[in-house]
Amino acid sequence: MNGRLAPPADTDRAAASRAAVAARRARAAVKSSIASGERTALHVAETGWRDDTSAEAGLRVTELLTSIPSIGPLRAQRFLDELEISERKRVGGLGARQRPQLRQFLRARQPQPGNALTVLAGPTAVGKGTVSGYIRQAYPDVHFSVSATTRAPRPGEVDGEHYSFITDAEFDRMVEQGEFLEWARVHNSHRYGTPRPAVERAIADGRPVLLEIDLQGARSVRQSMPEATLLFLAPPSWEELVRRLVGRGTEAPEEQARRLETARVELAAQSEFDHVVINKDVPTAARHVVDLMDVPRGTKTFTEGA
Repeated sequence: MNGRLAPPADTDRAAASRAAVAARRARAAVKSSIASGERTALHVAETGWRDDTSAEAGLRVTELLTSIPSIGPLRAQRFLDELEISERKRVGGLGARQRPQLRQFLRARQPQPGNALTVLAGPTAVGKGTVSGYIRQAYPDVHFSVSATTRAPRPGEVDGEHYSFITDAEFDRMVEQGEFLEWARVHNSHRYGTPRPAVERAIADGRPVLLEIDLQGARSVRQSMPEATLLFLAPPSWEELVRRLVGRGTEAPEEQARRLETARVELAAQSEFDHVVINKDVPTAARHVVDLMDVPRGTKTFTEGA
């Protein structure tokens, strides 16, 4: 023994070489999936940000951009300069400011899937949750986005199924990172938002997506995704809406009065939507919602038995 460290064993070098080859092949497969249209560049980036050990995270941003058929090396470099991203940066190594910028850039350039996104909105106590729950059980092909909220769960609500119940701090972080498709403060109280990545993944996979959100959220979606179909769920009458709100017994009288005041304003916004569905009977209303997820634009009103 002369005290010197032994050089790496040949087997170690061979293993490292095989790992490097495998990583390059995995990144090449990711680039190929973008070029072929199998995946969007946005979907690849979101995957890399969720898992920093993935092939997607190891992809250089330059490679990500040039995998998009309409972007060559020169355009990619120009876009990188505009985004203030180094050509050596990898997707997983982007900072908190760079990720939202790249997300917005890629979102504007991904193909639009037509009416793959449908929004269901309506006034408080109209039965949006009940109709959505029925659709979830009866029509499993429909993908539901789970909204995030800062309010506490109501009796019977399950975290991750009915809503994702998060703290104000976590909600603030998601807003800052551009992770919401839409968000709003509802009834001057708690905040609600639709996480964008899950919706975009489902759309990229070709699945019909249904968002159950409030009026403010529907307006935000109209601005950010004008191709979406907006459905307004309305009560059979004002008296029935009042009966449902008071009957569910989940709000104090002061809160009920505030929600009814908001409901009057929301009911006046029906003309902003593509279709109106009257929720007189839950199975019938659910069927009409699902039917409308593929119909052309043009306002229609459906009632029970229509």
